[in-house]
Amino acid sequence: MKIDILTIFPEMFQGFLTTSIIKRAVEKNFVDIKIHDIRKYSKDPHKKVDDYGYGGGRGMVLMPQPIFDAVDDLKDKNTKVILMTPQGKTYKQNIAYDLSKEKHLILICGHYEGFDERIRILADIEISIGDYVLTGGELASMVITDSIVRLIDGVIEKESHLNDSFNNNLLDYPVYTKPVDFRGMKVPDVLLSGHHANIKKYREQEAIKKTQTRRPDLLETGDKNG
Repeated sequence: MKIDILTIFPEMFQGFLTTSIIKRAVEKNFVDIKIHDIRKYSKDPHKKVDDYGYGGGRGMVLMPQPIFDAVDDLKDKNTKVILMTPQGKTYKQNIAYDLSKEKHLILICGHYEGFDERIRILADIEISIGDYVLTGGELASMVITDSIVRLIDGVIEKESHLNDSFNNNLLDYPVYTKPVDFRGMKVPDVLLSGHHANIKKYREQEAIKKTQTRRPDLLETGDKNG
């Protein structure tokens, strides 16, 4: 998979690309992630990419020209373009699974007051990571990239993400490690029994119980994987 991220703050991605699972996935060629400075596509002599919005109001608006030219340069027949915006579809695990099967993604990070409305025509999908507003789309693009990359075959063990929260509309079951007894809080006996069938049944029951208590809405919606 190839992921191109368009931003006016490429330096924000330095730590993200050089740590943990993302770093290993890149090094092992499971994914090719490139960060592109939108300013490089600006035709303005001073590499300006924003201006005041027509009709007044506070804040600067990202101009269409640099972003259109960037997408034209990077896009091919296998590309899906994603626009980061609080007005987009709320991001869920089922979307992450769908996107992990794509060959090429372009993520456009908005900033300042927003982006020129005409930029929306470039997007195959508009995504929001929640009902709140960030300074820009950079953090949202990292969230989406991380959630997608971990689902690519070979990046992590398949069983790890099959048991994640939100798969089958359930939160993940509780997990424990050493010591068996910590400050009077003990690991459930069934997990120490070695009886795989009983452990599986316990985990299924606990996942349902946790979901009913913390996120009953997941059980009500019935949407697969999220």
